[in-house]
Amino acid sequence: MSDSPPELTVSLWRGVQEGRYETYKVPLRENQTVLDVVTFVQRHLDPTLSYRFACRVGMCGSCAMTVNGRPRWTCRTHVTTVADGGRLEIGPLANLPVIKDLAADLRPFFDKWQQAKGVFASSQTREDDVARVRPDSAARIAADAAIECINCAICYAACDTVRWNSDYLGPAALNRAWALVNDERDAGNPERLRSVAASGGCHACHSHQSCQELCPQRLNPTASIAGLKRRTMWAYVKGEL
Repeated sequence: MSDSPPELTVSLWRGVQEGRYETYKVPLRENQTVLDVVTFVQRHLDPTLSYRFACRVGMCGSCAMTVNGRPRWTCRTHVTTVADGGRLEIGPLANLPVIKDLAADLRPFFDKWQQAKGVFASSQTREDDVARVRPDSAARIAADAAIECINCAICYAACDTVRWNSDYLGPAALNRAWALVNDERDAGNPERLRSVAASGGCHACHSHQSCQELCPQRLNPTASIAGLKRRTMWAYVKGEL
């Protein structure tokens, strides 16, 4: 008699803010991602399971969930790298309301992105000549280091300060603000600096660096926030705040 195929024991969060973990048995397969596991449960075991994904190739960030206690992109996380004794625990992102099951409500995350004035404010009109920005300028280099964020909210879910302080804008919003502060074409810095210097802004960061450690894009929001701290300090000294 042949041996039984290997299985993975998966605990998935079910419900909303007040819910529970339910356990499923899923076939263990070679090169299996965590998103593959969640999809198997939804398609073969429980079609009522809710979760979010789109591209499946690490471009959109929409499949982010909490896997064995850490926020991750589930489409790029292989089961073999995270399964503990043949077990997985998968939940929605922390620090956000739960819509249902594994789908977190990202509205607070994007509201804070707006509060940090994360929208480009052009200093020119379409009638003006195209702005020329030297790629080797210090400002451009600083902006480039922060610009590849895709707003997956992993840093927000990982941030202890967000957990303690509901007013804190969070790493992604402040990282975006830092990119725009260094964009020579942007005209929104006076209002932006006032926003990020206020209560819940950059000075609330405790520099635990969870955002930098877990960012799938290998960005360093902690460094961006440190830059904002310096920039807002000088703006205060010069009487601009």
